[in-house]
Amino acid sequence: MAGGNDPYARELARQAKERERARKAAEVEAKRKAREKKLAYEAARAQEAADRTSVTEHDAEQLSKLLRTAVLNEPPLTFDRLRQDFVPSQFVPPKGRAKAAPLPRWEEYEPAAPGGLLGAFGFGRRRYETEADAARKRFDEAQRAHAREEAKRVKKLERARASHEERNQEEAARVEAWNLDLEQRRIAYRDRDVEAVEWFIDQVLAATVYPHGFPKAHQVAYQADTGDLLVEIDLPLEDVVPAARAYRYVKTRDEITPVPRPEKERKELYGSVLAQTALRTVYEILACDTDGVVQSIALNGHVATIDRATGRDVHPCLITLQADRSEFNQLVLTQVDPQACLKRLRSLISPNPYELEPVRPLVTFDLSKFRLMDSLDVVAGLDSRPVLMHLTPTEFEHLIRQLFEAIGLDSVNTQPSSDEGVDAVAMNTDPVMKGLCIIQAKRTKNVVPFETVSALAGVVEHKRAAKGILVTTSWFGRASEAFANEHGRLELLDGANLVHLFKEHLGLDVIPGPVPPKRRPK
Repeated sequence: MAGGNDPYARELARQAKERERARKAAEVEAKRKAREKKLAYEAARAQEAADRTSVTEHDAEQLSKLLRTAVLNEPPLTFDRLRQDFVPSQFVPPKGRAKAAPLPRWEEYEPAAPGGLLGAFGFGRRRYETEADAARKRFDEAQRAHAREEAKRVKKLERARASHEERNQEEAARVEAWNLDLEQRRIAYRDRDVEAVEWFIDQVLAATVYPHGFPKAHQVAYQADTGDLLVEIDLPLEDVVPAARAYRYVKTRDEITPVPRPEKERKELYGSVLAQTALRTVYEILACDTDGVVQSIALNGHVATIDRATGRDVHPCLITLQADRSEFNQLVLTQVDPQACLKRLRSLISPNPYELEPVRPLVTFDLSKFRLMDSLDVVAGLDSRPVLMHLTPTEFEHLIRQLFEAIGLDSVNTQPSSDEGVDAVAMNTDPVMKGLCIIQAKRTKNVVPFETVSALAGVVEHKRAAKGILVTTSWFGRASEAFANEHGRLELLDGANLVHLFKEHLGLDVIPGPVPPKRRPK
């Protein structure tokens, strides 16, 4: 029979055509889905770019309204708002301890009684009684075990309840003590007590809310007789301003690329941020000071960064101002141009804050809070190779003061009777490297105790110093060195360091104390 009339061949040809049509249809469907997937992916990437643009626009808008937002939307902090309310927490039983376990039921232990015809004639009764007696013993033991477990559960539950009640009582006592202390601080604040005023201003500055990237470091000093307040704050670095103005999706490269913010715009916004932060700080302090104990504010705004030229940590002052309460209250802060407003006040502004060009602070720390003594020239009386251990403690302290003067600090010694762990104070007048330094000198042949180092840290915090320097003719232990490194504002100078410093700055070839013992490897 001819192939064209062969039904089998025709069927094979039909099936082949059907498969080909199915294959082509599948290809068309796959291409359609691929196109849809690609379009959906591109739409998602475009939306991602739009979302990132929205975020950067929001961040820039926040920065442009720092001052206005604080004035309009943030209520001043008050002593009443610092009060705490005690709300006892509800007791939640530990998991598995809330309810008693179900009592054992006899039905779960009782054996089945003999039934049927045999049961009717009494057959199997003895076996049943034996099984029932054993079941009764198991049931009784289960009851006793349940009672023991229930006693344990109740005991643990009561212990947990007592512990919870104790925590509630401790929290209630803490809140009561806080509020009592707060009320005492409020009274002292109204009496212009220095510690109370500085404490409250600390609370005000710590509570203020800035966008992400703003530092919170600050320190304050109050002068009760005049009502003057010195405030030093850390300002944000230039990277707080978003580098991108927007983002766009480039389909050909499948990349989301930033649209750079023009340099002029970045610098202008950063300058505005610094000015707004300074004005906002003054505003928040005066707004919270409803009792009027602060009559004027001197503010220095610094940035903590690294000098690109030297790699050293620097803290340049970019804004410094003085403002009287009466003068500042005349300002309509929601309508001012921040930089123009600063210029109207007694202020100095960095001419190039983006490059960290510093200005000299109008007001710095007052060394008069330390009792000072007349300087003694120890260097003049030394021989060519002095032994530091042969000096008296007073001579050694004055020699250390002369060393720091040679390094470039304005240094003075304190009265021995009231130095509170301070042998000398030094002020770095360089506007880039701010700093009141507390100096303590230890002329000893033994390792300096850790307690001496930790005590200096306490003095640094109490005096609100930028740095504490502990100088010794001997050496320090590992615990002291680790503590100083963690603290961040302590510097330890041992005998070996002194040799180099005296040689470099005073031309003296000194002999310190004994050689420290060799340390075992860690």
